[in-house]
Parts: sequence; structure tokens; C-alpha cells
Amino acid sequence: MLTIRFQRVGRKNDPSFRIVVLEKQRSPKAGNPLEILGSHNPKTKHTVIDAERSKHWISKGAQLSGTVNNLFITKGVIEGKKVNVLGKKTPIVKEAPAEEVKAASVAPAEVAETPVEEAAPAESVVAEENPAEETPAEETPAA
Repeated sequence: MLTIRFQRVGRKNDPSFRIVVLEKQRSPKAGNPLEILGSHNPKTKHTVIDAERSKHWISKGAQLSGTVNNLFITKGVIEGKKVNVLGKKTPIVKEAPAEEVKAASVAPAEVAETPVEEAAPAESVVAEENPAEETPAEETPAA
């Protein structure tokens, strides 16, 4: 299967990429791409893409890597939705439906109302703490 992806060609700490068509199993550094479709410099945002040849390879069944797919959509070579290219450790945050947001805003108001019965156990806890403090004082021997 063919894939369209980046091939790094820049110096150390100065990346630039070729957009190439390769076999999927081959490493991007292996060289000998079937065709070079363009280039991209992420520092200067300068991009050159042969749109006609890119569409030709896509019609032949070449798959796009996630980053190249997003670049092609940004530059208008193809249409569609962008792909999440971040790792699986980064969760995708989905917006909550309007009903859940309303329920969440109502819930804190209900919690704010506390019955008088819940306040009584708190006073009994305070009463239990005082005897515990007196016990160590009684155990200390007088020398």
C-alpha cells in the first residue's frame, strides 16, 4: 500500500520536510520515494505542493498520513475534516450537551441547602475530640 507522508531533509535543529509517496512498510529515511510531491518548512510556514499529482496518487489509493492530511486540508488541496494527530495519552475533550450543563448548574444549588439534622453529628465529633486530649495528660506520671 502507498502512503503520502513527510520525509525530513533539514539540518539539525532546522527541520524541513519533503512530501513524498512511499510504500507504507518503508521507512521515510530509506530514500527512493516513488515521487516527490512538494516541500514544507514548519519554521517559515512555506509550503509547496503539486496538487494535481497529489490528487492523482490519492485517486490511485495512496493513504495520507495524519499530518499531511491536515496540511492538505489547510492548503485547500483536499476537503474534509482534520484528523487528531496527537498521541492517545491526550484525551479529546467533548462538549457536554445543553441538558447536562443545565443539570450541573442546578445541582450545586440543591447541595447548598443543608438540613439541621446533618449539623448535629458535627457537634458530637467535637465532643469526642476533647476526651481524647485529656487522656494523655492523665497517663503522664508525676515525677
